[in-house]
Formats: sequence, C-alpha cells, structure tokens
Amino acid sequence: MRLILSFDVEVWCNGWGRLDDEFPRAFERYVYGHSRTEGGALPRTLEVLRRHGVRAVFFVEPLFAARFGLRYLREIVDLIGSSGQQIELHLHSEWADEIRPRPLPHIAEKRQHLQQLPFDDQLTLIRTGLELMRQAGVSGIGAFRAGSFGANGDTLRAVAAAGLSIDSSINAAADISVPDLRGSVDMYQPSRIGDVLSLPLTVFRDGFGRTRPAQVGSCSFSELRQVLDTAIDESWPAVTMLSHNFEMLRPDSVRIDPIVLDRFERLCAYVASRRELATPQGNLFDSIAPPEEPIALPRANFAGTARRFGEQLLRRALPA
Repeated sequence: MRLILSFDVEVWCNGWGRLDDEFPRAFERYVYGHSRTEGGALPRTLEVLRRHGVRAVFFVEPLFAARFGLRYLREIVDLIGSSGQQIELHLHSEWADEIRPRPLPHIAEKRQHLQQLPFDDQLTLIRTGLELMRQAGVSGIGAFRAGSFGANGDTLRAVAAAGLSIDSSINAAADISVPDLRGSVDMYQPSRIGDVLSLPLTVFRDGFGRTRPAQVGSCSFSELRQVLDTAIDESWPAVTMLSHNFEMLRPDSVRIDPIVLDRFERLCAYVASRRELATPQGNLFDSIAPPEEPIALPRANFAGTARRFGEQLLRRALPA
C-alpha cells in the first residue's frame, strides 16, 4: 500500500487589491511562519518529515512567480528539493489575470477554478506553470493537482496533453471537483481516466457517517490512523492525504498551531512505525495501479470524530 502524503504549496496575499504591498509579508508567513529558522510553515513541515524518515509529495503553485519573480519560486523548490522530497505541479487559475503579459490575453477577469476555462486555456496555464517550474530548476514533473480541486474532464485531458501522467484533482467531498465526471469515474480509488492515472484524495466516513477528506488540518490523528489501518488491512493500492505549507499555523497568524503540529508529529511517527507504509526513495507514484475490485470507504469510529470536535473547540480557545 502506497501512502501519498501530499502538500499543496501556495502563497496568498489577503485579497487582490494590494498585491505588491502585501506580497513580501505574505511570502514570509506562508513559507516560513514567524521565523525563517524556527517558523511553523514549510521548514517545520520538512523538519518533521525528515526526522521521521517520511517522504511526501509537494504540489507547488508557480503562477505567482510570473508576477513577483522566479527567485521566490526557486526559494520554495530549493527548500523542498534539498530535503529529498518530491515536487509536482499545482495551479490556482486566480493568478492568471494578475500576470503581465497575461497568459490568457482574452480573459481579463478572475476565474477561480480551472473548470471555468475551456480546454485550450487550461492547457495553456498548465504549460505556463511547467515552464515556470523548469526555469526555477525543477525537471521531471509528472503529476498535477488543480487548485481547490476545481477540475473537470477538460482538466484531465489537458494534463495528458501537457505530457503529465498523474492527476490528483479529484476530491469526492468537494462539490466543485469534477462535476461533469461524477457517476462515470472512480471518485475514491486510483483509476485510469483517458491517458492519466487518477489518484483521488482519500475520503472516509466519520463517526457520524458523513463523508470527510483525509486532511491533516481537519481530522483527528485517530481518524487518519483508522483510514491507514483500513487501507493496510484491505490491501488498498494507495491512500492520498492532504495538507498545506501553512497548515500548522494558526489562522491569520504566524504562530504555530500546537494541536495541528502534534497531530502531524503523531501521524509521521505512526507512518514510520508501520513497515507497510514505508516510502521509497524514488518516485512515490511508481507501481500504483487501480484496484481489481471496488473498495468500500473506510469508517472512523465515534471516538476519533469526537476527538476532532474536542480539538476544534480547544483551538478556538487558544490565544491568537
């Protein structure tokens, strides 16, 4: 069973009205947190992974660099690459109208999700992102994830047309994700969709029976562990979990969120303790194949879900 512990790496500027004024502060917060040496963002994430011997996949959003400069993108990918982690492509189409010259000159307004663009425009943005990553020194990209999982069938076709072989843009728990493909593709397990291997974000049923994505910042460790245990016991081909470069920071703050940090530490320690979850040194997507038979969603018990609610209450009580 292959664990794909994935991180979406992004920089946001608290709105679009004052990008140039906001970007320097936003870059420091989203990439480093409160300190370049001790902050709780990307360096802390990489340190925890390194200490536990866990490899992950970092889907890096590069379009912002076409506005603010490649040196910022290089700084991000150098941090990740120097830690031996895998780098792939992530795109938020909201950046397209902020770039000069615009990669889509016929579109001057915001398009929040890739699915709001036709096939040719999606392909143009994916190729633009790949070129920015190449200029930043990243080669060999083979996988893609749409921002906010806002993909559609054209997205997967554009991914293949751009020469990529893996897509991780499906999230069954997000209504925005591939609305035109629901009912015709596997939303939960690896599958072939056209010329790409689709690796959906893993979802599970929580203690109340509700569908929930396996995301570090929004699940208890107990829930995530139960997902992994189910996958091991039932010989799943893969589990895909989600986090972000800023997920261990308190909302709208540079301070570390101790609850999410503890959860992430426990998750990495658990992964390191299970030989079935050992991550190889090569491409983490190698040797993943669709299951031979349909697989039921895992279910977390009520205690694990109750733990999440308790942690959420405690997080709200923490000082800003």
